[in-house]
Amino acid sequence: MKVTDRLSRIMRNAESEAQQSTNKILKPIHLLIACFYEKTGALGEVSLKCSLDAASLRAKVEDTKYNSNQNIAESPLFNVSVTEEVINVFEVAIGIMNRYNQVYLNEGHVLKSLIKANFIDEFLTDYNKEIIATLGTTSRDMITHLGHYIFPTISFQGVHKVKHNQVDELVKYVERNFSYEWSQTIKDGFKSRNPSMYIALNNEEEIIGFAAFDVYKNKKCYFGPMGVSEPNRISGIGYSLLHHCLKDMKEIGYEYAIIGGAGPIEFYEKACNAVVIPSA
Repeated sequence: MKVTDRLSRIMRNAESEAQQSTNKILKPIHLLIACFYEKTGALGEVSLKCSLDAASLRAKVEDTKYNSNQNIAESPLFNVSVTEEVINVFEVAIGIMNRYNQVYLNEGHVLKSLIKANFIDEFLTDYNKEIIATLGTTSRDMITHLGHYIFPTISFQGVHKVKHNQVDELVKYVERNFSYEWSQTIKDGFKSRNPSMYIALNNEEEIIGFAAFDVYKNKKCYFGPMGVSEPNRISGIGYSLLHHCLKDMKEIGYEYAIIGGAGPIEFYEKACNAVVIPSA
């Protein structure tokens, strides 16, 4: 199982929290505490807007009631003993990841699992639970500035600007591999004389990925949607598609690009220095 760097840090910090507790057992609450220590991505905004902090949560961990009747287990994901609830949290999180056809487990999957499994209900008010669910477990809009952006050398060479005679092939590919909604967005994009879309092809000239900008509800400076077939991910294809679009956007004169509804936040942070746009 692959995990993002941010989730890996959270897991290691959760271990440290467990080791400092009375019985040295990692519990779901330790994962939540570790999330509050993580200030990158969307979690900085979560910790800022929640009326909780790591210190208050840590004090509750030592409560006698919470430490009783815990079933202990071992997990290859951790270097300390864990409760069976922690194993369940990760099983549910992996299921969420698979449901979205993603390949990296991230902090949003784990937070969503923590809330869904009700293992942290006694520590959270409805307000705090809503903040975590809204800001920490959902796709977020991001922004990357293009004015002084230095474009990298692209290794994958199978990316091409889409042509009008590829409309049916691309629309069917997107609907089959992603969603009907995305396919209709792409279909609308072909109404332009010069569609702002790219496709990635394999050696057999089959579509294995796509990316677009300025096509979602005709919003300008708006990148997305983008998708790569699951067997072809983690091979630089998405990175290449992204940068072909961003380069066009810069040449148009855009000073920034909005990445709409970014699910894999950490990908865009690393790929193009994008940052999460704070909620209102």
